[in-house]
Amino acid sequence: MARPRSDEKRSAILSAATCVIAAQGLGAATAAIAKEAGVSNGSLFTYFETKADLLNQLYVELKSEMSSAALDQLPAEGDVRAQAFKVWQQWIRWGATFPQKRRALAHLNVSGEITEESRQVGHQVMLGFAEILERSRKTGPLSEAPLEFVMLLVNALADTTMDFMTSHPTQADEHSKTAFEGVWRMLA
Repeated sequence: MARPRSDEKRSAILSAATCVIAAQGLGAATAAIAKEAGVSNGSLFTYFETKADLLNQLYVELKSEMSSAALDQLPAEGDVRAQAFKVWQQWIRWGATFPQKRRALAHLNVSGEITEESRQVGHQVMLGFAEILERSRKTGPLSEAPLEFVMLLVNALADTTMDFMTSHPTQADEHSKTAFEGVWRMLA
């Protein structure tokens, strides 16, 4: 008889996968992930059919967590600049607070193992962010550029900001605000 699955073990495996992938990249062995999670390699495959399944579920989980953090308590209405700044601050804070998750997500973003279905789920959880970007750039210099391109530009600036904040933590808030001013000028 198959053992019942535990949410705690699944979470431990996903957490371990985040750490191991952040450190070793996508070539990390499932045995290393299982060891980090404190489970047998066979147990890992009780929760995830294949390594690709694990990577896809981790991708969706990290995208969802990042999006939730960025959009947390965002008022439905209001000044688009104020909304964009709140999303920026919360997104940057998440990335600076969880550098391993951000690094693992960066690896997953370029992985050929991530299915179109998982990418679509990732896009869906980011719709609130995309809507704010669309409103922000409505009349700006990037108004005609493809939204995906604009999101990649903003993401690159966010990554740079998070890296700088991590290496200069005493000035983190100042760097976040300065970077947002640059992003805003680029958008609006």
